Amino acid sequence: MHTETVDRVSRRFVRYLETGAEPEALFTEDVFLDFTLPHWRLQAQGLADVHAVRLRGHPATGTVSRWSASPTPAGFAMEAEERWRDAKSDWYCREAFFAELRGDRIARLSVYCTGDWDRERQAAHAGQVSLLEP
Repeated sequence: MHTETVDRVSRRFVRYLETGAEPEALFTEDVFLDFTLPHWRLQAQGLADVHAVRLRGHPATGTVSRWSASPTPAGFAMEAEERWRDAKSDWYCREAFFAELRGDRIARLSVYCTGDWDRERQAAHAGQVSLLEP
């Protein structure tokens, strides 16, 4: 995949992760999602169902504090850290994404997520682990 395409689409994907806005500009109408969590796996097909999975998991807006994307033959591989806040807590997760593109839109997306860490989980981790890189 061309670097310019990966850069353009991955930036739109980050904006989508942060806002949930304009999924129709990012995904094909028949997009397929395969989402793996620590103890669960979900799949969805079609723009509305894929967007509904995102809204169930991350209904609030947030930030993608760090991310990188690399071209693959059919699209891109990406890693990202997300942070968001809701009425219950401040949340954090790390994810790996593998996207297959059709033109400038994601047609297939595989997601591997650490699960959502609330404020208490983040504090416990920080108290027990010293990371080499933040």
